[in-house]
Amino acid sequence: MSTRRETVRQALNESTGFRSAQDLYAALRAEGSKIGLTTVYRALQALSDSGEVDVLRTDDGEAVYRACATDTHHHHLVCRSCGKAVEVEGPAVESWADDLAAQHGFVDLTHTLELFGTCADCAAAARR
Repeated sequence: MSTRRETVRQALNESTGFRSAQDLYAALRAEGSKIGLTTVYRALQALSDSGEVDVLRTDDGEAVYRACATDTHHHHLVCRSCGKAVEVEGPAVESWADDLAAQHGFVDLTHTLELFGTCADCAAAARR
């Protein structure tokens, strides 16, 4: 693995939530890294292709990334306020998707499901 890709992977490993390429770039530059924004994007794409990071689209369409905690198919619960993300399995979703595809004659099904809400900590802070 390239040193720059390792730098980006390490930055994601140290994060608790999803981060944009621009956010990672700014943080790495603030730490003194000479990495370029294009290199950050390339590293994120390579890490995503290899399954080492999760990528999802925010409500406004921006791609955000997080180090993958598991190598099995999963979905995410993401806090709109703080960005905290929880990996969850969805056997009912998997069954529903497979059944729906079969009903319509589709094969080789893939899908993405992300759930956005407010985590308990942010909800409690908002009530104070």
